[in-house]
Amino acid sequence: MSGIEIRTASGEALLPYLPSLAELRIEVFAEWPYLYEGDVGYEERYLRHYAESPGAAVVLALAGDRVVGAATCQPMSEAAPAVREAIAAAGLDPARFCYFGESVLRRPFRGRGIGVRFFAEREAHARALGLTHAAFCAVQRQADDPRRPPDYRPLDAFWMRRGYTPRPDITCRFDWAEPGSGGREIPHTLSFWVRAL
Repeated sequence: MSGIEIRTASGEALLPYLPSLAELRIEVFAEWPYLYEGDVGYEERYLRHYAESPGAAVVLALAGDRVVGAATCQPMSEAAPAVREAIAAAGLDPARFCYFGESVLRRPFRGRGIGVRFFAEREAHARALGLTHAAFCAVQRQADDPRRPPDYRPLDAFWMRRGYTPRPDITCRFDWAEPGSGGREIPHTLSFWVRAL
């Protein structure tokens, strides 16, 4: 992590970073398995939600003044209804959970321990809020999808080492456009990973 600063920001302190975070999300989520086609205007509006969410925090990875990675979290009570409803439908109490919305890191900076710090910082934030559990969700893709890169390595083992348990029985749906969809949003199923803090 030489030369990388990890900084946690929330509220108005996030606002100057929104344009960079928007570009970062578009760049990283364009990759497999998300294949997300976004635009900067929508992304900035989406990310503003974190600045307006009282319990939210964004962990930033900075190389100088350039944002090269970010990881978000917020009390699940402040997260999207689809997330809260999925956890509640599984018989779990959303009020006890911190929701980890996204973790994005530019390719040249991967494999340096930044992802580990992202989890550690978000878990510390969740504990400081008095929350007892953390959860995130990941898109489900068919193993034989022809768009899957031959060198792709899923993050399951990394997440398990962080103490997270897959819960394929807990799912939610989000819609987004993919390359080649002509801007048409396509439904995607995401399954959850959870851990007690």
